[in-house]
Amino acid sequence: MKKLFRNIVIASLTIIIGFTSSQLFAGNKDRAGQAGANELLVNPWAMSSGWGNAGMASVKGVDAMWSNVAGISFTNTMDINFSYTNWLAGSGTNVISFGMLFRVSESVVGGLSVMSMSFGSIDRTDTEHPDGGIGTYKPSLMNINIAIAKSFSNSIHGGFVLKIISESIADMTGTGVALDAGIQYVTGITDNIHFGIALKNIGPTMKYSGDGLSYSVLLDGMASNLTVVQRADEFELPTQLNIAAAYDFNFQRNSRLTLAFNFNSNAFSKDQFIGGVEGSFRDILLLRAGYTFESGAAKDIEDADCSNVNRGLSLGATVQAPLNDKGLKVCIDYSYRDTAHWKGTHSIGARILF
Repeated sequence: MKKLFRNIVIASLTIIIGFTSSQLFAGNKDRAGQAGANELLVNPWAMSSGWGNAGMASVKGVDAMWSNVAGISFTNTMDINFSYTNWLAGSGTNVISFGMLFRVSESVVGGLSVMSMSFGSIDRTDTEHPDGGIGTYKPSLMNINIAIAKSFSNSIHGGFVLKIISESIADMTGTGVALDAGIQYVTGITDNIHFGIALKNIGPTMKYSGDGLSYSVLLDGMASNLTVVQRADEFELPTQLNIAAAYDFNFQRNSRLTLAFNFNSNAFSKDQFIGGVEGSFRDILLLRAGYTFESGAAKDIEDADCSNVNRGLSLGATVQAPLNDKGLKVCIDYSYRDTAHWKGTHSIGARILF
């Protein structure tokens, strides 16, 4: 039965990835801006964002629910993660995330995470008050992720994430669902060679609804106002495919150096090549750096060929303190992502590993 279940899951992942990869590898920059729910592309976790998402082949813990869900299968007993992100510092955009993983059985791990993005107060405007002065409103974006992953052997790990998407203002909302699927393969004499594939944000189109799509108008010759309802168009989700690899150089005293690479194929923007390096010193201090290459990213933000505010460089650090010999740890993570016209994106997080 276990072998049958493993074959079904692996076959399902292979079919999904094979069916969509022909479209994903297009990397069509001409479709940029045509997808919605782009908060799905924002990594809210401080550990994995510290090397530009390069580690999708070897990512573990709550971070894996965003990066490659197969990585949650390495959870010992429980993993709790809280992260705060100052997105594009100076823009007033903040991201708060909370996630937890728990082992269901010897080979199965479940997880739940919530990401909330806020933008502060924005002035209301209309045709009679284009400069505001009639109050404010607060947009809210929230993603709820439910994950499950299974270790089919010491080498093969796979899983799925169900995402519930909610975007709202006071008088209009948009809701949707999406699915992530991921596989990690570990090999080598000391399990130091990693390969990973993650297919992200597969789901039906979304559409906005609510009173915000209607307005009152008085036509000539009419004694009372009419309510006009505008039709909202549907929009697709920002689907992407990640193919990643990593290699660990293991040293004495629990020290390690990892080189990682990730190819990120976006259906609605340019493809990206991400390289990263992470060093672990006695499993207490971890330093990481990554660089994301995208066509036109090095040009001025006002150049037509530059379509991403992120400049490519990512830096991160982790300090973790083992509390006993059974795997209990407390970890503090920090990451910085370089951006243009802003003061970078800063994330700080705290994790407890049981």
